[in-house]
Amino acid sequence: MLSRVVKHGFSCHQPERNLSRCTAGRWSEYSLEPLDARTARSRDGGPSFPLRSRVLRAIWTASWFLFARWTPPPLHGWRAFLLRCFGARLGPKCRVHASARIWWPGNLRCGAGVLIGPGAIIYNQGRVAIGERSIISQRAHLCAGTHDIEDPDFQLVLAPIEIGSSCWVAAEAFVGPRVSMAEGSVLAARGVLFTDTERWTVYSGNPATALKTRAPQAGATSAR
Repeated sequence: MLSRVVKHGFSCHQPERNLSRCTAGRWSEYSLEPLDARTARSRDGGPSFPLRSRVLRAIWTASWFLFARWTPPPLHGWRAFLLRCFGARLGPKCRVHASARIWWPGNLRCGAGVLIGPGAIIYNQGRVAIGERSIISQRAHLCAGTHDIEDPDFQLVLAPIEIGSSCWVAAEAFVGPRVSMAEGSVLAARGVLFTDTERWTVYSGNPATALKTRAPQAGATSAR
């Protein structure tokens, strides 16, 4: 039997036996769509998301604080279990550090061997997908939400981020909304990326620009 999850225009199919047995695992079925900023008066202090979404996120935030935030680094399996309970799709051997901040697990997809380092911010109001063997280093920031600057009500817009396999987002770097990092690309420390990257290329600076290429790793799906 297949469980079908639909979020922000994409779907994910996964065998039911692989889903967490936690009741919270069903929360991934909820689509955290923003409210209309004009009717909700978000610009004037009104909510950006429906009450149900805010309650779910409050439960998630409290659960991470109570059951994960204090845990020592080796307990990656426990933290991965908790993330899956709230709808995250994580491949085997994913490591998420206790001080990482994930906005909503149901919008997170990680391949095998992904590392999310200490203090990393996964601001995944929109979907964030991270390919296998990729690294999000300490205090890096992936921002999958923005606002419509042409709208006087400053409408919140969900903007997915795709991080390919074997990528590295180095310490304190920032990846902006709707960015796609191709396989093997690197964003150097404190770099600020607002455009898509090329495969096996290193980027640095603000705004980030191509610095050099790097050799494809063994098992890469594509060459430069």
